[in-house]
Amino acid sequence: MAALADQDETNVSQARSGLTADEPSMGFADLEIALVHDDHSLEEAWRSLQQREWNSLNQSLDWCRAWAEAHEHELLIVTGSVRGRILLLLPLEIVASKFCKTARFPGGRFNNINTGLFSEELVAPNPEELQQFRSAVARALRGRADLLVLDQVPLQWKGLSHPLGVLASVENQNRSFQLPLLSTMEATLAQLNAKTRRKKFRSQTRKLEALGGFEHVVATSTQQQHMLLDCFFSQKGARLQAFGLPDVFHSAETRDFLHRLIGSPAHGRDTSLAMQAIRLKGEHEGHIAAVSGLSRKGDHVLCQFSSIDESIGAEASPGELLFWLAVERSIAEGATLFDFGIGDQLYKRSWCSQETVHHDILLPVSTRGRVMAPLLVAETRLKAAIKKRPRLYALAQRWRAQH
Repeated sequence: MAALADQDETNVSQARSGLTADEPSMGFADLEIALVHDDHSLEEAWRSLQQREWNSLNQSLDWCRAWAEAHEHELLIVTGSVRGRILLLLPLEIVASKFCKTARFPGGRFNNINTGLFSEELVAPNPEELQQFRSAVARALRGRADLLVLDQVPLQWKGLSHPLGVLASVENQNRSFQLPLLSTMEATLAQLNAKTRRKKFRSQTRKLEALGGFEHVVATSTQQQHMLLDCFFSQKGARLQAFGLPDVFHSAETRDFLHRLIGSPAHGRDTSLAMQAIRLKGEHEGHIAAVSGLSRKGDHVLCQFSSIDESIGAEASPGELLFWLAVERSIAEGATLFDFGIGDQLYKRSWCSQETVHHDILLPVSTRGRVMAPLLVAETRLKAAIKKRPRLYALAQRWRAQH
């Protein structure tokens, strides 16, 4: 993200962009806000902005296109330009309910981190500029949406402050969890309980070797990628059903979306979605014990999802073993951050030394939106309160599964 908290950080931003202190910076007051319907006309600018390391891969062009095409939704883009150069881009879809029409980032619950796309040439907006920005965005969306919701936005990311951070309406009920990757696996594990984790790894390996052995599959062909993704859907669906929980991957649109991500072109090492697995050998040759789907952008590897099949070798915890192997491979490939994604689970806390707080930004566009905004804030706070009470959260999950 581009806007920085003070002058020292502004100087860092200028150095990164090639600007000097004598060159004019560009602020939010200079932005011309527009609503664009044709993403193809923005492709060059979009791909340029998404390369900035602090901009989320969940707002990349391939990610947003895959979602829009799978759901047959129109893709709308709010742009902010200075003298014809696009320095800000917010990809959106319109989701209608009986109460209001909401503009939000494409991807919904399958996004793990949302930032929007910002150039490093933008400097931090002051309160007056932010108010002008809010009004300009509302005018651009008028007649199309009642409320703009930018959810799951970290106010601090990659050491920088989000330029819209002061507009945050409420802390999101979920947090995300990351493991910084150091030069070696040994150094990385030193941030955790290294002795316990190494012992567990050796035990997992011995147990699977006793069953005939295993291999770490890093899918290379498109066919293999799609096969492992379908295996994930099967494993995840069965496991969630066994626990009486809703299967969020069940819908045809969701599955189409993820298959489309596999078909998205890679840009260097950056990939929208790549599949890995633990496959058994010997007597159980070909059995897929665990699957994960990973994305990469720059030095950031993000685990989008994972699943296990406990019918064979459950005592070896193949899912945990796959995380070890994925982390180890990420280090070897030069990544510096392994992200376990949004949602608080024990296995994430056992692997991670970094926790990221997310916030939601709600900007009303119409009168209906001004009515709905505080209700949605209250709903988010209620969800957060429920998640802090395990028994109540379990009841809520079971209710969702039945409805």
